[in-house]
Amino acid sequence: MRIVIALGGSILIKQYSHEKFQEYGEILKELHKDHEIFIVVGGGKPAREYIKIARDLNSGEAQCDDIGIEITRLNAKLLTLALGNIAYPAIPTNFHEAHSYSAYGKIVIMGGTEPAHSTDAVGAILAEYVKADLLINLTSVDGMYNKDPNKYEDAELIEEITAEEMIEFIKDKEVNAGTYEFFDMTAIQMIKRGKLETIIASGENPQNLIKAVNKEKIGTKIIFK
Repeated sequence: MRIVIALGGSILIKQYSHEKFQEYGEILKELHKDHEIFIVVGGGKPAREYIKIARDLNSGEAQCDDIGIEITRLNAKLLTLALGNIAYPAIPTNFHEAHSYSAYGKIVIMGGTEPAHSTDAVGAILAEYVKADLLINLTSVDGMYNKDPNKYEDAELIEEITAEEMIEFIKDKEVNAGTYEFFDMTAIQMIKRGKLETIIASGENPQNLIKAVNKEKIGTKIIFK
């Protein structure tokens, strides 16, 4: 399959150490044997911290986004190091470059692209651009819940949801730099438009990536009726 993986920065860089990069590197090397893989890496805590500094310096939201994009590309470079020579050595800055780099038979890793596009959105746009068979979004939660599982003990995991239902669910969420909620509106709109098979799952355990690729029951699946 041709697979796009959106990998949250909060997963990779949570402890400011190499372990998660290394763990994902080993799994991605195995998956690369049978699949064509693109990865979009988020900014995580470092991006939020730098964005806060930029905002405290009275920067506009587009400038704050630009700072965050630079951090996502640093994270992408670290993951490239973890993958060694099976990763394309340069970090794409746009979708055309990402598609072009894939012609070399390497795993392509990128960060953000432009202001107002979260890495969730970048992953969805890239998946449509390269005509991916599967989009996997690995985040810090198990999937989509009917309410915040960090606040409500009775929150229930939504195993399947349509793109339309998801748009209704997230339409009032905040969109400032570094503050978007569980999923980004641009991302879900692209998923809807491209009818992209999408799985949203926790990335805390890297083995979940294998489960998602094998289409085992995990997280939240966006379906089309």
